[in-house]
Amino acid sequence: MHDIRTIRDHPKAFDAGLKRRGLDPLSQDLLALDKDRRELETRAQEIQTERNKAAKEIGMRKAKGEDASDLIEHVSKSKTAQGEAEVEAKAKTEELNNFLASLPNIPDASVPDGKDESDNIEVRKWGVPTAFEFVAKDHVDLGEGLGQMNFEVAAKISGARFVMLTGQLAHLERALANFMLDVHTLENDLTEVNPPALVKDTALFGTGQLPKFADDLFHTEDDYWLIPTAEVPLTNIAAGETIEEKALPVRFVAKTWCFRSEAGSAGKDTRGMIRQHQFTKVEMVSITRPEDSDAELDRMTECAEGILQRLDIPYRTVALCVGDLGFGAVKTYDIEVWLPGQNTYREISSCSSTRDFQARRMNARFKREGEKKPEFVHTLNGSGLAVGRCLVAVLENYQNADGTITIPHALRPYMAGQEVIKPHA
Repeated sequence: MHDIRTIRDHPKAFDAGLKRRGLDPLSQDLLALDKDRRELETRAQEIQTERNKAAKEIGMRKAKGEDASDLIEHVSKSKTAQGEAEVEAKAKTEELNNFLASLPNIPDASVPDGKDESDNIEVRKWGVPTAFEFVAKDHVDLGEGLGQMNFEVAAKISGARFVMLTGQLAHLERALANFMLDVHTLENDLTEVNPPALVKDTALFGTGQLPKFADDLFHTEDDYWLIPTAEVPLTNIAAGETIEEKALPVRFVAKTWCFRSEAGSAGKDTRGMIRQHQFTKVEMVSITRPEDSDAELDRMTECAEGILQRLDIPYRTVALCVGDLGFGAVKTYDIEVWLPGQNTYREISSCSSTRDFQARRMNARFKREGEKKPEFVHTLNGSGLAVGRCLVAVLENYQNADGTITIPHALRPYMAGQEVIKPHA
């Protein structure tokens, strides 16, 4: 959410940021609402001040035995007028806040221009794309060939965009998640959290999913929402809080199921595990001082990249252009893993900084040592990694000609020393 004071001070810069997002200039509309709101608030305050003076005058007249009926009538009318002004001011404030809440974050100056993912800029590449002396299979053929990845049974139970893993593949997915959590908590200094998977609408408003993206979410009949990512509960730990400066940065990590309706993705990635309604993800969230957030974004991205390096899976990191940037992000790095079965790179992690955009929506602040006035924190989030997509990457990059899967060395301690995944007996 944007700060109206910043828009007052820098309307042209605000409109220029919206223009990069493909939006028309809106600063004058916002400032007109802001002016009406402030005038109504001032009017209510002036009426209150005038009534206070009248009340003193009433007391003085009564003390002298003089008639004060005219002032008493005036005070009564002023109460009504003040109430009306306060109601109008509250309505204008709500209208302004709703307007501000509907607008995306302003991209950082370093974010490249562009319309969509084709305009993203490759920042670095790690590893050499895996090549085989045989025709590489995709993860669906590999998983079904092992008899441990079943889309038909999942569809019978739940419908499209679900999968059922069994046996060694179910174990491998669990091993991947545990491996990621161990690296992030033991080496990357993140605190593990096991958060709720059902949240209130205020939590989703705070992180920017509501109200704009309600169609992308699953909603229960008793007004809970299933989380689309652990970013929501983890970031909202700071909602309404004032954190002491010495406690920052705060770094969380969680493994959760995530739920997305995939509205608008009909016909896209219908085959396999790339785009599903339910998936497992290890999510990182950082809460920092404003001056530390840019460095924290680099650190978070490196933490995510380190998982793929440990697994020895090729990837590339790209900087998203403005046309591909998320609603709340000022800057995002996507990590794309190499999938030989598809002969392309596919996203496996997004690491984003929202600066104070989410903090304003959820009133998350910190207090500097020796200062009385608190400031808004900066928040960041990133996948560390999407577990299902990482499973896909392991299957495709570690496949053998006979359809078996060699288990990466980093995962073998989590697989009871097992070295190869074979078909069910």
